[in-house]
Amino acid sequence: MIALSVSDVSLSFGMETVLKNISFSVNDGERVGVIGVNGAGKTSLFKVITGEYTPDSGAVYLQRGYTVGCLEQNPDLTSLPGGVSVIEYMYSAFPALLATEAAIAEAEAEVSRLSREGKHDEAVARTEALTELNRRFALDGGLEFRARCRSMLLRLGFPEELLERRISTLSGGQYTRLALARLLATEPDVLMLDEPTNHLDIDALAWLESFIASYKKTVIIISHDRYFLDRTTTKTLHIQYAGAKLYHGNYTATREQQAADAASLEKRYKEQQKEIARIKANIEFQRRCNREHNFVTIRAKEKQLARMEKIELAPPPPKDIRLSFSSEESAGDVLEVKDLSFSYGTVPLIKGISFLIRRYERVLVLGKNGCGKSTLMKLINSMLTPERGKLTLGYNIKIGYYDQENRGLSMNKTVFEEMHDEYPDKKDGELRSVLALFLFGADDIEKPISVLSGGERARLTLAKLMLKKVNLLIMDEPTNHLDIGSAEALENALLAFDGTIIAVSHDRYFINRIATRIIELDAESERGLVDYSLEDYDDAYTEYMRIRTLAKEARTARIAAERQQAPESSSKLDYEQRKRENAEKRAKEKRIKEATERVAALESELEALEEELFGEAATNYVRAAEIEARKTEIEEELLGLYELIM
Repeated sequence: MIALSVSDVSLSFGMETVLKNISFSVNDGERVGVIGVNGAGKTSLFKVITGEYTPDSGAVYLQRGYTVGCLEQNPDLTSLPGGVSVIEYMYSAFPALLATEAAIAEAEAEVSRLSREGKHDEAVARTEALTELNRRFALDGGLEFRARCRSMLLRLGFPEELLERRISTLSGGQYTRLALARLLATEPDVLMLDEPTNHLDIDALAWLESFIASYKKTVIIISHDRYFLDRTTTKTLHIQYAGAKLYHGNYTATREQQAADAASLEKRYKEQQKEIARIKANIEFQRRCNREHNFVTIRAKEKQLARMEKIELAPPPPKDIRLSFSSEESAGDVLEVKDLSFSYGTVPLIKGISFLIRRYERVLVLGKNGCGKSTLMKLINSMLTPERGKLTLGYNIKIGYYDQENRGLSMNKTVFEEMHDEYPDKKDGELRSVLALFLFGADDIEKPISVLSGGERARLTLAKLMLKKVNLLIMDEPTNHLDIGSAEALENALLAFDGTIIAVSHDRYFINRIATRIIELDAESERGLVDYSLEDYDDAYTEYMRIRTLAKEARTARIAAERQQAPESSSKLDYEQRKRENAEKRAKEKRIKEATERVAALESELEALEEELFGEAATNYVRAAEIEARKTEIEEELLGLYELIM
């Protein structure tokens, strides 16, 4: 049965046509991936389906009685009930159940009152109504919805101690995960997800994949995460040049089908062109003969050409960015980290880790949200100072750093000014040529950076990085805002880079192609990390998961064997383990509490500084400069604290 149908939908903004005559339908239980370059119209299509946008023409049909739930890529945080706790916000997704629950409590109190007053007949009648309320409550899922809400939060990376926190204290990434958990808990008939993998760590991604794969209702997903699309979708809608085509199969199957279709179309086009050339040559020959019966043949051939349905080659795909990284020779030992520790205030984050990275290695740093991955990248890049231990760079190491927040960009500059100020010795023509490689046209380079999309800012940061001569690339979530074509161009450039790479990423397709080694930050490990050297570079993520699973199984087997060998001491071991776990939990709760208090203090200071900056200090340039410097310090510390409490 068709769950959703889109018929001849067109949408324009001013003179720009975003969607043109798009038609497709999705059946119950199908899982459709929506792909296309940044700006192709994917999110606009979602907003047409949900009714936020009214199409210029066409219509959207939803199966009668079906519900639609949509996760936005960039939700409006200002509309949140800031004073409500995380778990209460989850419960509020079930207003009918909460109302029935309140009615049951009221009915129970009424029955109790009537019984105390001796009004037994009325109490019996009220009990029958209460029984019906309880039956309906259980039938509608009232007995398990609270447990389901809590389970969703835990699965998506919310520790138990965060469930009672007020929403106003959450970071943007935490709220996105909360919105996802709340939506999944309601189980709508048509589940629509716009970039759902943002802000999820590897374990949460794996759980979300299994959830969607087993979801019995309809799912439509916008995503640039190729690995995620391959493992969750059964069909693919490709939006390109304002049109759309629906393919059977996941992302990889769609790419293969598109390649086969293009090859078949080109073959038929060439064959037809040969046939047209043969007919035209015959016409020319008949004309040269200049006899009456030749003119009859000419007219017949011309009619044959006119009736022929001409095959047109498909338009070329949109341009992808083009980039390469210049490198210089470096020492064999690129980076040595020894007994490194770092805390935000009194809140420890990284504790005593050590490792050595050698030339030409491509190291991916993984770990749960809040384990300190981005902080480690900043420590390596000297943006933060270690509390203990040291980082030693090898001889002639020149670093190129990609920041996932693109904080190296000046919002008040234009695209061209940003490049020119970074490379004042470069000629304007050369800078324009480089920006063109990253899809910035003549009009785009005059845009203020403040109005650029996340993908455009990512491309500009890469453009700045490409002109540096470096031999160590440090990259924090480099594919986050890139479309699939741009991500693949970046991967190819990194594979061709004759230097060393240290990167943080949750993009498993990226990990698969790039990693020769994986360092997983793990506070519960004795060394604070687990180091995986990969033999199979062609399937790095799968190899990592295989080794990781074997290590976990070996650890479980070792613990079981120890318990079998010393059964008399198992209770003591259990006690010691529980004691350690409780101590770790208390320490973690303390760290999060201290971090939360520090965040509140810093945010208050930041708010006061901003008021002063636009008030008393508006014309005091010395004080304004001091305020801007302090704001930068606060924002850097807040980013680290947000990472910790996520």
